Parts: sequence; C-alpha cells; structure tokens
Amino acid sequence: MAILNLLEETRFEKLPVAIYPGQLAASIQVAHRIAKVISDNNLEGRNTVLGLATGATPMAVYSELVRLYQQDGLSFKQVITFNLDEYYPMLPDAAQSYVAYMNQHLFDHVDIDHNNIHIPDGTLNEDDIPAYCLAYEKKVSEYGGLDIQLLGIGRTGHIGFNEPGSAPNSGTRLVTLADLTRSDASPDFGGKENVPVKAITMGIGTVFKAKEIILMAWGQKKASIIKKAVEEGISANVPATYLQLSDKVQFIIDTDAASKLTRFDTPWLVKDCLWDDQQIKKAVIWLSNKVNKPILKLTEEDYNNNGMAQLATGRGPVYDININIFNKIQHTITGWPGGKPGVDDSQRPERAEPAIKRSLIFSPHPDDDVISMGGTFIRLADQGHDVHVAYQTSGNTAVWDHDAMRFVEFLMDFSNYQQLGSGQLELLYHDIVGFLNAKQPNQADIDVIKTIKGLIRKGEAIAGARFVGLHNDHIHFMDLPFYETTKTQPSVNYDRDIEQTKALLKKIKPHQIFAAGDFADPHGTHKVCFDILYNALKQLRNENEAWINDCWIWLYRGAWHEFEIHEIEMAVPLSPAEVERKRNAIFKHQSQKDKPVFPGDDSREFWVRAEDRTRETARAYNKLGLAEYEAIEAFVKFTF
Repeated sequence: MAILNLLEETRFEKLPVAIYPGQLAASIQVAHRIAKVISDNNLEGRNTVLGLATGATPMAVYSELVRLYQQDGLSFKQVITFNLDEYYPMLPDAAQSYVAYMNQHLFDHVDIDHNNIHIPDGTLNEDDIPAYCLAYEKKVSEYGGLDIQLLGIGRTGHIGFNEPGSAPNSGTRLVTLADLTRSDASPDFGGKENVPVKAITMGIGTVFKAKEIILMAWGQKKASIIKKAVEEGISANVPATYLQLSDKVQFIIDTDAASKLTRFDTPWLVKDCLWDDQQIKKAVIWLSNKVNKPILKLTEEDYNNNGMAQLATGRGPVYDININIFNKIQHTITGWPGGKPGVDDSQRPERAEPAIKRSLIFSPHPDDDVISMGGTFIRLADQGHDVHVAYQTSGNTAVWDHDAMRFVEFLMDFSNYQQLGSGQLELLYHDIVGFLNAKQPNQADIDVIKTIKGLIRKGEAIAGARFVGLHNDHIHFMDLPFYETTKTQPSVNYDRDIEQTKALLKKIKPHQIFAAGDFADPHGTHKVCFDILYNALKQLRNENEAWINDCWIWLYRGAWHEFEIHEIEMAVPLSPAEVERKRNAIFKHQSQKDKPVFPGDDSREFWVRAEDRTRETARAYNKLGLAEYEAIEAFVKFTF
C-alpha cells in the first residue's frame, strides 16, 4: 500500500527523485555513495573513474570526502577524475578557474595522483580545441567510462555547460554560454562583462555513458527548473530533461528545491490531503487563478474538476469555504502597519496597542528598506511611530569605480576652490588612480576606495531615510564585520555581528521589527543578515530580556522575489501618491541608478522592479475579488 501511495504521489515525476531535509544531509549521503564505490574498487584493485562538477552545489560533498580521507582512511590513489567543464579562455591559476576550485575543495586535501586529474584546458588556441575534445572523450573511454557522474543544474536547465539547444548525443566541445548563465556567474568575476563568453564542456552524450548519474540541487532558486526537468516533457530548451532518457540517473535535492514539484506544491492533484487552514487557503487561491474566477464565484463543479472534491465534500458547502478564505485574505489588508489604535484588532494583522510603537527596520544593503517596503516605511513615519532603520552592511561592493572617482575628484576640486592644504589629498588621489587603472576583474578594492564607496552609499541611505521622515539619531549604520571578512576568509565567525545586533536591539527595544526575508538575493547577504538577527534574538530571549516577548517580527521581500499570496499575512496598500513618494526615496540611491553593479538576471532598474512587483501583488488581490489598489507591499510574520 505504501508503494502504491508513493507511486500515486510521484506520478507526475518522470525520473527518480530523493528528497532530503537539507543540503548537508543530502551531500553527506552522496559523498558516502561515492566513497563506497571507491572503497569497493580499491579492495579489488580497480580504478574508480569520477565525473566531477563545480560550483556551490557539490562543495559539501567534497568536504565530506576530504573528511573521509583524513579521518576514515579513504584513499584516492586509484581514483581518476574528469571534470565536466571549464571557462574559455581561462588560466588554471585564476581565482575563477575550475582547476583552482577543485584544488581548493578536494584535490589539495586528499592523496590523489595529480596525473589522474583531468580538467578541460582553458588555455588552448581555439583551433586546437576540437582535437583536444576528441582526445578528452577518448581518454574517458580508455578508462572504461565514468563510474559516477556528479551534476548540478543551472537555471537555464543546463548540465555541465550544455545550454538550451544542446543535442542529447552531444560530445565534449566548445560552447557559447547563455546570458543567464553569465549573469549568475557575474559575482565571481566582478561583473558580467568579465565572464567568459565560452566554455569547454562534456556533452550530454558523454554524461549518458556514466554507470551512475547523480544530479544535485539545493534551495528555492532551483525549484522552478527542477520542476521542469523532472515533470515536463523532454525539450532541447531544458537540457536536463534529456536525463529522463536514462535509467541510471537520480535527482538528489533538498526540500526547498523540491517545493514546486506537484506532490508538494499542489498535493491535492495527486493524493488525499490533510486540509489544514493554510492548505485550504493555498488551494482555493490556486483554484481561483486556475479557472480565472474570483473566489466568491467558485462552484462545486470547479472544485470537483480540479482535484479538490475531497475538500468540497469534507468541508463544504463550497460557498462557505469561499467566504471563509475571502475573509481571511481581506483581513490581511491594512493601512495601519503599526496597528490602528483604539479599535478592535482581532481581525487585523497588527496590534492596536501600544498606539505609538518603536519600529526597527533592518536593511541588509543601504537601499533594501525603500526598495522593499518604502511605502510601509513612509506610512509608519507619517502615522507617528518611533521608527528606526538599521543598515546592516556598507554595500560598498555595489558602487562603480567611476562613481568613486567622481566623488574623489569633487573633493579635490572643492579643496582647491577653498584653498585648503591638499598635498596629502593629492597623494591619496594618485594612489587611487593608479590602483583603478591597474585593477583586475573581481580584484578587491584597497581600503581607501572601500571607504569612499561605503560613504557614497551611507550618504544615499541618509538621504533616503530623511526623505521618509527620520532624524539622524534614528538612522543606524552597523557595518557588520562579516561583510568584509567573508571576502577574504573561507570560514567566518559571526559572534561579533551577533553581539553588535544584540546591542542595538537592547538599546531600541522595538515593539516590531521588519527584516529582509528575501533569501533569493543572489549575493546571499540577505540570508546571512537574517541569520545574524535570528541568533541575536534567540540569545536575548535566553537572557530573559522582557521586551522581546512583546516584539513582533515581519519579513519583507524586495527586488528579487515576492511572497506567494497564500503566504501573505499583512498587505499594506499604497495610493498613487505613496508609490511616487516611494519612487523618490529610491531615487536618493543614485549609485544604483541607472544600472546597478549587481543587477542579477533582471535588467530592470530597482525602482521599476519594486513598482512592478507591488502592482502585481495588488492585481493578484484584485483578481481574487478584493478591492483594486494601486500597489500592495506584502509581509509575513515570523515566529521564533
């Protein structure tokens, strides 16, 4: 019976998928599978031939393999490796090379014979590449083929660097990288313009020859492409779908990467559900969008024809379900994000009392506050709350070099105009010019340039917060240490960041906190900042800080991602005038206009993204049958 139930749940999935609660547990499992093959072959005196991948996905796998070597005696002397790919052109000692990656994460820490390591050569003349690729293929075959091939998956659906359009029988070759692939790689190269346009990659046909293929994926950013690869038909537009043709493949993913698979996202389509309140809310909203009707117009036939007959029978009549969900969504809408004083707050997202709240907005970068919740920020200040904003990092990496030069040259001209002694300033200026003229892609700035860029963003943040209505003593610049140390150290201790956050929290004792919950941020800064805040709050609770029991935490999202409608617990509508005020607050961040240093895969300016996102949320509410607003900013309450 259990097998039949599992088959029913997974009937949309066209290949085997193993799901783990987190990437660490999954990575350890993969590492142990590899280690068993190596150990078995070592006992029989045979070589083990591994196809290896790079990037963030397999890091924990390699870490566990290193541990197994160092602590459990796993030997790599009989292991031969072939890496999937390499950028072209690429020097092997460049920081972005896959040679450097593999040495750093695996090869330098185990007893592998370096003659047994094969990584595509990014230094070849382009005319020599076809013959080199044929020889690479031949060498794999001479060793008897790959025992295990590790794969990640890109957001274009590429495996290796087999981009959309690749053939299922393709071999090792030189390819042109997709624009999205280059955008995803841009933080490692100091901008997309520095990412190589081409790469050498094993082909899909080469991958298919492996005795065992393991594709790994972690996090919500991979959820959409995993759904396509697993559930949709085979298509050259998503090369990973070719893996459906193999009986030797398994996808190993975490729960976040699995979140859009049918059995998790819309489970009522494949099995009987436990219909709790949140599941009902999600299903009714899904049904409303599916049949393109407002919630209050949904019928029993709509329920029955779309996998929700069990809900209609068990919780019906359906009109009662519709009214209940409509009211729940309506009660998320409030023009009083700090609570409306003197009213019944039982159906409102925020408490009525205290009437004047101390509100603390944490902004990971100096513009996340106004981009993500600028309208709510304005509303809180206008309604008289004691609003503070804390900028957690300097954001100095997101300033163009030419903007830094413009400010330095302004200072030079100002000092000359005022006839100030500027000898030391001139020396500093020449040092800056000399460094920037010789600067290599992704090279860290010298300290004085970091300071200048940080001050640029600080000035913009002050201008934005003042425009909203804050005084200087309510604007806090934390400059959390991790932001600099993570650029130079492989592992970072966050104790100082946590202590600094605790000190600010104890000073303000907020009634409500707004924090970034947009963990799709491509730089990872939002997640780190939230983890620091979470640990600070946990420690304060353990230290019996009384105020913390009355502190509510609201998560916002911004330029990268939005909450699903069924997740939203507070929706703050904005008038056209408030949308314009928010836009003007964002405009104070001039260094992020017209093109930010790290735009991600969205070419729109941040203010455009913000307005489009909030208008889309308003349209989504209206489509469900709610009132029509100009824009809506959305929040989810976090309980710790």
